[in-house]
Parts: sequence; structure tokens; C-alpha cells
Amino acid sequence: MAPIDPARLREILSCTIGPAPWYWKTFPAFPSLSGQRFLWTHHGDTGPVAHLVTLGLAQQPDQVRLALNTYCRPFLVPPHFLGVWCPEGRTIRVTCFDPDQLKAFNLGEVAGWFKQSSDRIYAATAPIADFEIPLSLAPGTHKIETPSELRPVDELIVPTSYKAMSNDDPAFALFVLYLQAGLVEVLPQKWFTASQYRVGPHWITRAARDQESHRIFGECFGVGTFLLEGDGCRLAEWIAKNS
Repeated sequence: MAPIDPARLREILSCTIGPAPWYWKTFPAFPSLSGQRFLWTHHGDTGPVAHLVTLGLAQQPDQVRLALNTYCRPFLVPPHFLGVWCPEGRTIRVTCFDPDQLKAFNLGEVAGWFKQSSDRIYAATAPIADFEIPLSLAPGTHKIETPSELRPVDELIVPTSYKAMSNDDPAFALFVLYLQAGLVEVLPQKWFTASQYRVGPHWITRAARDQESHRIFGECFGVGTFLLEGDGCRLAEWIAKNS
């Protein structure tokens, strides 16, 4: 196998979608089916809507259509839908919206609503698809009931915390969603344990698959960027490590 170019992986990772609000600049730009263009806005670190990232029409940026709280990640659902996944309790919630159907709402509604709710997504229009995957799934591949609206998505790599029974058990996992096939593969990160890292300050923010080698690589906040072994569970090497 030809050597994997670290510079190429770093370039891919720089464009990989990460969680709101820290990675909001990686959120996808897209036109809707009707040709409308949407823009993302980050609302800063202070005030009643601090840390929120909202979606609005390019020509009406002040009219909010979708609000995302911390840890939400939007993704494109071909050809013209928008998906969002986020952790909710002990599940991963995956939703799908038709941007053309999103109604505008007052941003003041969001400030009060998010403070009283554990939900991370706010819209005045219900999603066209919405389902959950339990974080309690065992390692391996499992069948899931994927809504038809989300089936155009081939693969979605979801980094998430994972219940560890001891300091030597994996504290993080990658849930690889094969939405087209109706499957999820649970890959506990055997190298990421409480005995080796500071769980909380250190966490896996995002991950992607190298289409040439088919290996998964990603970013561990506070530690560096990594490349996994072919099994997707073990650390092969650090692409770059923080000093």
C-alpha cells in the first residue's frame, strides 16, 4: 500500500464538519430545491443567544429559520435536503429538513426555549424525518430503520462519548452510519481511555474517511490529529500532535 500523505489528510480534515459552535465555519453551504441560498450565522460568546448558530436566507439573514445549540452538526442530504445530528441524552438524534419549508421565527423565542429544554435543535417547522440511535449499542454492526428521506446519505461518521466501565475501557466511539444501507457500525476507540487521556478536556471532535486508503482519521481536541488502523478502533499514528 502506498504511504498516506499527512498533508492531504490535514487538508481534508480542515473541511470536515465539526460541532456547533466551535466549527460553525465548516458548516455546508447549499442551495435549496427552489434555488434559494442559505447562510450560517454564529451569535457570539455572550448574551441571551450566546453560542447559537442559526440558518437564514442569504437575502434575509436576520430572519432565522433554524437554530442549533452546542454539539449539533449539519450535513447535506442529496440532492436538496439538510440533515442535522446531535447527542440527546443517551442517543444520537438524526433529523432531516427541507430548507424551502423552514419558516422564519423570532430569535427571542430561542433564548428562552433552549434554556428550558434539553433539545439542541429549534425550528418553527417540523423535520421531514427524525430518528434516534441508542448509544448503548454493542461494538459491531447493527440494523437501523433509516427514514427514506435520509437514505441518499451513504456514510456519516459520528464521534460520541461511550460508556466506559473502567479507566481502561474506551471512553469514546465512532458510530459509522450507513444510512443508505440501513446499518450502523459501532467502533469503540480502544486507545482513548481515561487512563491515557483527560476525558472531557480531551474529546474526538470530528472524523472522516480517506477515500484512497479507506482508513478513518480525525481530530482529538487538546491532543492532535490521528490516523486509525484498518479496524477503525486502534490508533495507528498521530498525523500531528500538540506540543
